[in-house]
Amino acid sequence: MHTAGRYESRRATLRRYLLVTKPRIIELLLVTTVPSMVVAARGWPGTWLVIATVLGGTMSAGSANALNNEIDRDIDRIMARTSARPTATDEVPQGHALRLGLVLGVAGFAWLWGFVNLTAALLATSAILFYVFVYTLGLKRRTSQAVVIGGAAGCVPVLTGWVAVPGATLADPTPWLLFALMFWWQPPHFWALAMKYREDYARAGLPMLTVVHGNDEATRHILLYSYLLLSIVLLTVVGAGLGWMFAVVALGMTAGWLVLAHRLRRTRTIGDAMKLFHYSTIYVAVVFVAAAVDAVL
Repeated sequence: MHTAGRYESRRATLRRYLLVTKPRIIELLLVTTVPSMVVAARGWPGTWLVIATVLGGTMSAGSANALNNEIDRDIDRIMARTSARPTATDEVPQGHALRLGLVLGVAGFAWLWGFVNLTAALLATSAILFYVFVYTLGLKRRTSQAVVIGGAAGCVPVLTGWVAVPGATLADPTPWLLFALMFWWQPPHFWALAMKYREDYARAGLPMLTVVHGNDEATRHILLYSYLLLSIVLLTVVGAGLGWMFAVVALGMTAGWLVLAHRLRRTRTIGDAMKLFHYSTIYVAVVFVAAAVDAVL
């Protein structure tokens, strides 16, 4: 029984440290990395290369998230949505997430440099630095535009996946179009969620768009950015060299997005905001998988 108790304790501790890396966010980032590699290779780029890139990307993303959790420990305690995070409850003691983040960051860089290439390693590490210093420390507590500017960090896995493929370079417009697609996808995706947690952000003193300008203005921004997303999808259809499958799926999914965005603008309800939020999560996975399948076919 004593051994079983120690095992359960270690398992619970491991789970807490895993949660600090925000694995659900990492999953979303990797959904864009692998399709980007497939598009770059115009086929399957090789199982080992995919595994190596995904592992390195996971460590880098986990690093950024762990450092973010350490820095935001104080506001996470105030917000109902984040109050159960292991750093907010001190189940992961002060400084431990910082050390975990630094170790993962160095390990991710070394892994990508050793098993993929230096450019991929530099891009992944630049995303950590941008997320921590520009978004978390620089913008998050100062401006309602933090989500827009800081979102660039979440788009870098697209570029990392692209350059991981031998012979693929950033001189090609395709990775930048996919980067732009992710960039314009993120603000309306996050603002829809922020409508639900408006009071949470206000209590924590964060100048989220929904707090500074209200949910009504947020629905206007969401609709505007939804049309900006459509413009990027159209540019990608024309300029990325992908086929009819991507065009049909991307335009069809974007049409569905616009229907939900218009409905949200009309009703201004939290229920419709969450419908758009959940749809947007499916959207990015479907569109990027469609790009990958199109490249293979």
